[in-house]
Amino acid sequence: MKGRVGVFMNDVVKIMNVPFDTSGMNGAVKKIMGYFEDGGEHIICTPNPEIVMEAQKDKTLFGILLAADLVVPDGVGIVWASKFSKNKLKERVSGYDLCLKLFEKMKDTDKTVYFFGGSPGVAAEAAKKMMAKYKGLKIVGYRNGYFSPKDESQILADIRNASPDLLLVGLGSPKQEKWIYDNLRFTCAKAAIGVGGSFDVMAGNIKRAPKIYRKFGLEWLYRLIKQPSRFKRMMKLPEFAILIILKRNVK
Repeated sequence: MKGRVGVFMNDVVKIMNVPFDTSGMNGAVKKIMGYFEDGGEHIICTPNPEIVMEAQKDKTLFGILLAADLVVPDGVGIVWASKFSKNKLKERVSGYDLCLKLFEKMKDTDKTVYFFGGSPGVAAEAAKKMMAKYKGLKIVGYRNGYFSPKDESQILADIRNASPDLLLVGLGSPKQEKWIYDNLRFTCAKAAIGVGGSFDVMAGNIKRAPKIYRKFGLEWLYRLIKQPSRFKRMMKLPEFAILIILKRNVK
């Protein structure tokens, strides 16, 4: 794995040795806005318990989470696990909500965004709707996530020519994290976030869980009801909880 030193602030909680930032949503937004100004290239990861569990087996993914500049807790299970630490997480910071908060901050600035990922047409529709919702938001390009290795150089050239401040990559985990780690330096983007299926939600193709589910941390249950095929993936949640309780692998 390429050597890249992660940059973290003082306050982190390590859950299964994955270091999560404790500054909450507002703190994460402030840090990312700062990344746009410091001349570096920054990776932001948003793991939930499923991704943390996957990282225990996938050492490349685990290394990326360690090397990332900012790791925020996208899952109430992560926030719950932090209760076993002296240094607790304030709140869940979902990747989708983080993007919207950034759009709100960026719309009145000259900062730009590029959307990469999703099915054909989805990123374009998501960009259209986000620019309509956040007047002044500058989305300088979009590209779907269906590509072959021979397409990659053209994709990178397109992103590089757009030179966005923020690159959103929706290829699903862990593919998106690995793609960002391998390619961010070729894009001229100042920061990149793996956003999973967020473009589908932005485009209006998939509805978020109702507020009542989100309020009580039951978004996972809503998704399971809507997509029973996720049952096998969801079984990682009780496995995660059992491991936390039995091993207390939290610092």
